Amino acid sequence: VVETRGGGLRQRSARVPPRWRHTHVPMAMDPLTNVCANFEQVGQAFATHYYQIFDSNRSQLGPLYKDEVSMLNFEHSADRPGQFKGTTAIVAKLVSLPFQQVKHQVVTIDCQPTPGGGVVVMVCGNLLIDAEQMPQKFSQVFQLLPTGSGSFYIFNDIFRLNVG
Repeated sequence: VVETRGGGLRQRSARVPPRWRHTHVPMAMDPLTNVCANFEQVGQAFATHYYQIFDSNRSQLGPLYKDEVSMLNFEHSADRPGQFKGTTAIVAKLVSLPFQQVKHQVVTIDCQPTPGGGVVVMVCGNLLIDAEQMPQKFSQVFQLLPTGSGSFYIFNDIFRLNVG
């Protein structure tokens, strides 16, 4: 259940994030190339929405992913596996992160269209975790794909702390 602009409540779809629906950020497609014409708006709105949810209650990120399709690489490498597939595994990983509070400070957002109406979003910024005073640098890349109902879901999500 989510609050509407008028203050009422309505049932939220399991896969359509309420703040970046077709009615909020319309998806304009070029029929010759099937490319999202307003990819910058979509990417910016998505990043704002994603980090607001993550910072307030990351257990609620599930509707932004698609069951059994979406994939997350979280600090993944051969000697430290960190690849998760499907909404349940992804949300379980995000909820299990060893901190209570986090604040994402977004520094840059770069967006590009992809074939099929998708959008690639690259975010760089700072993480303030719990009571730490020194922020950690991070980068995150999302591949968003259209749901077919005027919204998008996260198909791929790659997260890295920038160290060294």
